[in-house]
Amino acid sequence: TIDDNFIMSPKYDFVFKYIFGNEKHKDLLIALLSDILAVPEEEFDGIEIINSELIKEFKEDRKGILDVRVRTKSGKQIDVEIQILPTEYMPERTMFYWSKMYTSQIKQGDTYDKLKKCVTINIVDFKCTPLKKLYSSYHLTEDETGYRLTDILEVYFLEIPKLFDEDIERDENDPIVQWMEFLDAKSKGVMEMLAEKNKDIKKAYDLLQIISKDEKARMLYEARQAEISDQLTRIKSAEEKGRKKGRKEGREEGATKKAIRVAEKMLGRGDSIEDIVDMTELPKEKVVELKKKYQN
Repeated sequence: TIDDNFIMSPKYDFVFKYIFGNEKHKDLLIALLSDILAVPEEEFDGIEIINSELIKEFKEDRKGILDVRVRTKSGKQIDVEIQILPTEYMPERTMFYWSKMYTSQIKQGDTYDKLKKCVTINIVDFKCTPLKKLYSSYHLTEDETGYRLTDILEVYFLEIPKLFDEDIERDENDPIVQWMEFLDAKSKGVMEMLAEKNKDIKKAYDLLQIISKDEKARMLYEARQAEISDQLTRIKSAEEKGRKKGRKEGREEGATKKAIRVAEKMLGRGDSIEDIVDMTELPKEKVVELKKKYQN
């Protein structure tokens, strides 16, 4: 039997896809896109979900990442990606996959007017910009005047962990903030509160309750959770090893600097190279090099 209080996290790839990447409830995807891109829902009439996700070319891009890709009636493409595991060089990675989406629109011999706007929306469960903002958007603009060179490029970052940063202002009535809170919610109570404020979140929450009661989906979810947990543990352990190594190297570097200062004082006193090596434990070549410097 399934615990009545159990609810899946919509951040997990197949759960997100079930809610937002499903032809049966395209209206939810439209609501999410309309809120993030700040354009009326009517603009997404006739939207087509392109099931062939962008093929991930790198090993680290294949786990805990999912994208739902759509094409509008006017040919504009939008890729919504949700990512739990932290990734280095996220802006560069984003531009790499954005460029794939952009260049895949035309083939040799086509004219550039066939190239339509491409939008990437990154919903990430880690911080990847230094900005004191929950979400940010980027375009191609001239440095001084802010003139937009072209409208073909649009990139968004929604950084979920920033919800817990007290220095960052937020408007609880902002639908983007509500979606971020829904995606991060860990209990039915939080989701129900958000569902009362936002009719689209209410529908998403209803779907989430349905999939959370499905035993097969639950088994897949638990396996995915364990996999992500293992990867996060590996990342943390690698970071800790790096920190320890850094601290050790820092201590060694500090000890070497101190030994050099002592050696310089001893050289000033006229002590022999052997005595200095004995006292400081510096290599003899290093002391000889210091002596030459000192004599110059």
